[in-house]
Amino acid sequence: MEVCETKSEGLSRMYQVTVSKDDLAAKLEAKIAEAAPQINLKGFRPGKAPASHIKRLYGPSIMKDVIDQAVQEGTQKAIDDNKIRVAQQPHIHLEGEYEKIAAGEMDLAFHFHVEVMPEFTPADPATLEVTKLVAEVPDELIQERLQALAESNRTFSTKEGAAAEGDSLTIDFEGFLGDEAFEGGKADGAELVIGSGRFIPGFEEQLTGASAGDHRTLTVTFPAEYPSENLAGKEARFEVDVKEVKAPDEAKVDENLAKRFGLDGLDPLKNAVKLELDNELRIAQRTKLKKSLLDAIDAAHSFDLPPNMLEGEFQEIWKQVQQEKEAGRLDEDDAAKSEEELEASYRKIAERRVRLGLVLAETGRINNIQLRDEEIARALNAQARRFPGREKEVIDFYRRTPGALAQIQAPLYEDKVIDFILELAKITEKTVTRDELLAEDTVV
Repeated sequence: MEVCETKSEGLSRMYQVTVSKDDLAAKLEAKIAEAAPQINLKGFRPGKAPASHIKRLYGPSIMKDVIDQAVQEGTQKAIDDNKIRVAQQPHIHLEGEYEKIAAGEMDLAFHFHVEVMPEFTPADPATLEVTKLVAEVPDELIQERLQALAESNRTFSTKEGAAAEGDSLTIDFEGFLGDEAFEGGKADGAELVIGSGRFIPGFEEQLTGASAGDHRTLTVTFPAEYPSENLAGKEARFEVDVKEVKAPDEAKVDENLAKRFGLDGLDPLKNAVKLELDNELRIAQRTKLKKSLLDAIDAAHSFDLPPNMLEGEFQEIWKQVQQEKEAGRLDEDDAAKSEEELEASYRKIAERRVRLGLVLAETGRINNIQLRDEEIARALNAQARRFPGREKEVIDFYRRTPGALAQIQAPLYEDKVIDFILELAKITEKTVTRDELLAEDTVV
């Protein structure tokens, strides 16, 4: 096997690798000899088929494995011999005609491009200055949330007279397209709150003023985007019998409200609401703290970035930007920029992301930060729980698909490195309001 470096420019390298046809033939014979004892062919005793017969039957498929293995070994040899740390997977280009190589008529020759990790020393975490925003949950907000819970979980009591906005009706109904009843258009004892928007547009409004015992004929048009194609955009008639009208009770924050949530009293409900609000602040605090740290890391480093890695990151970002643009969802600042200004802005974001990714990876490497098996298992189980009944299938998929598993591991590893740096960084706390802490802030 011959390995030769043919290009070295900046962080880009190119290597030429050649494996002689004689070496490939020897590897093929060795593979056949290794496999022969496990191969059973008709007309031969188990494991006793001649190598020449096996070669005739399975030679092409075995040779494919030989070539693939030779390419992998040649690529790794070039990387090891030149003591390079690759920034991303090499791009391999096979030379010559594959059929002739597989037939043993010519040498295997290929070249590959690879980008190496830039040489830099991560900043000492102890020199990084980070701001940690701190906020408290206002008592009035807890009361607002409790009141909102009471509003959304209020009870209803039977009333006499006509139904009004906010009243609950118990109805029987059946829907028709022309004179034909349609499937799924009938229900008995259905509960409907006027103004809730749970039914087809126009349905609830036409029941305003109805009383218990009334029969009403409603005419509505299904939305064009309605899931059932046979109903989408069509006009339908509903025959409705009103069985009961109920008015909403006063929305009280009291012991009864707590009981509806399975709690023993109002204090446990208040504590549960405060805990939820505190959790919102903790998540926002972590986001802002991470942003402050990444800003400090970015400001502390300047080095050349692997061009292909940078371009790949930009293209991923740019694809999303274009999708947002086509959908009319760009924010005001981006929407006001020209195409050139927008591209320049997002190229800077791509540069920042690549630079930060390299710094965090190198910090993790030199400090021997690794994910434990139980950490990965917890993340896999959390992902699997999103698919009830298919948990084992999901976990098996990730365990046999390295690329998919890497997508689970990457954010875990990043957070672990960030936690390591935060333990050593200089953190200054700053008290802010809850709204300031929750204010949207882009993290890149």
